[in-house]
Amino acid sequence: MDKKRIGILTYHFSENFGALMQAYGLRQWMINQGHDAEFVNYHPRYVEEGGDFEQIFSPARFRRNLKIAYLRLSTLQRRLFGSRLQTEQFEAFRREVLGVTGRRLESQAEVEAFFASIEGRFDVLVCGSDQIWNPSAQKGLDAVYFLAMSDAAGARHVAYAPSFGKGSLVPSFDGEVKRYLAGMHGLSVREQSGVDIVRRITGREAVCVPDPTILLGDFSGLLKTAEAVPAGQVFCYALRTGDGIREVAELVSQTTGAPIASPYNVHRRWREIGQTVYPSPAGWVAMIEKSSFVVTNSFHGTVLSILLKKPFLTVGLPGAKGGLNERVRNLLQQLDLMDRFVEAGDRDAVSRRIGQPIDWEAVQRAIEDLQQIGRSYLVGQLQEVSGRGHE
Repeated sequence: MDKKRIGILTYHFSENFGALMQAYGLRQWMINQGHDAEFVNYHPRYVEEGGDFEQIFSPARFRRNLKIAYLRLSTLQRRLFGSRLQTEQFEAFRREVLGVTGRRLESQAEVEAFFASIEGRFDVLVCGSDQIWNPSAQKGLDAVYFLAMSDAAGARHVAYAPSFGKGSLVPSFDGEVKRYLAGMHGLSVREQSGVDIVRRITGREAVCVPDPTILLGDFSGLLKTAEAVPAGQVFCYALRTGDGIREVAELVSQTTGAPIASPYNVHRRWREIGQTVYPSPAGWVAMIEKSSFVVTNSFHGTVLSILLKKPFLTVGLPGAKGGLNERVRNLLQQLDLMDRFVEAGDRDAVSRRIGQPIDWEAVQRAIEDLQQIGRSYLVGQLQEVSGRGHE
C-alpha cells in the first residue's frame, strides 16, 4: 500500500486516560502500516473548558450556560488545586508519544484555514473514536468532528469508530447529522446502536468496528516506556461517580486481601477509593498490567483489562448516568463477557464472580475477529486513495 499522509481528529487533548489510549491506538496502528499519521490539533474550548456564554439571561439557554459555568469552574479548580504532576505527564504524553505539534486550533474557521494551507494537506482525514458525535449541552454537534468543512475536499473522509455516546439520538439533531454525513466517504461507528442511528437518519449502512485500543491490541511498546509501578493491587478506575463502584472495589479487596489503588481523577467529586496514585498515561496501562484485579466503570478501563488479560469487573453506572453503559455492554456482549458486568453495589453478583475464571483463549479469538473487521475496513478505505508523495 502506498504511504499516505493521514490527519486524525479526535479528543487527543483530553485529560482522560482512555481518551489518550484510543488516540494512541489509532495513530500507532496507522504508523505500523507504514503511513504518516498525525493529529490535527483541533482543541475547542467548549469540550472541557466550557466555551463562551450565550444570551446569559435567556431561559432557553439556561441549561447550556449552566454547563458552561460548571466546566469553567472545574477548569479553574483544576488549575488552582489539581495535580501539576499529572498535568505535566499528560502534556508530555501528547508531545512525545502522540506527536502533537503545531498551534492549537480552537474554531472551525481556524481548522478550515489550516486545511487550506500547505501544511494542512492530507491524503486522508479520519474522525476518530471516542464520543465525538455525542452532542454536548454547550455546543450540540460539531461539524469539524464530522469532517463537514470547506477546504478539506481534497482528502478522503473516513470515520473510524466514532460514538454517539448513548443508545439513541434526540431527533432534533437528525437534520444536522444527515447534512454532515453527506460528504463522508467511509462510514463506521463503534456501537451497533450507532449503526441503527445512522441507518435511521441517512439510510446508509455504517460498519460497526472496534475501538482503536482493540484495533491496535498490543500495548507492549507503550509499557516499555512506563515508570515502575506496584504489583498485586486491586486497581479501581472510576469515572463520573464513585457510587456503587466503591462497594465493589472494597469487597474485592476484602476477598483477595489486596490493597486498592485508584488513579487521580481531575473531575473526582467523591471520596477517594483506596490509595490515590498519580501514574503517567503509560503508567496507567502498567498499573492495570501489574494489578491482581481491576474494578472499573470505564469503557477503556474495561478494554485494557481485557487486552492485558486481567481479572476484572465492570460496574454499571447508576441512575441517570446509566445510558452511558451502552458502550461497555456492547463490547462485553461481543466478547461473551457479560458475566463480568455487575450493577452498582450488587454484592451478591460480585461475590459469585470474583473467583470465576475467564476463558482468555475464547476471548482472544473474539478479539481477533473484531480486529479483523476494523483492520479490513481501514485497509479498504486507505486503498481507495492514491498517495500524493507527502514523504
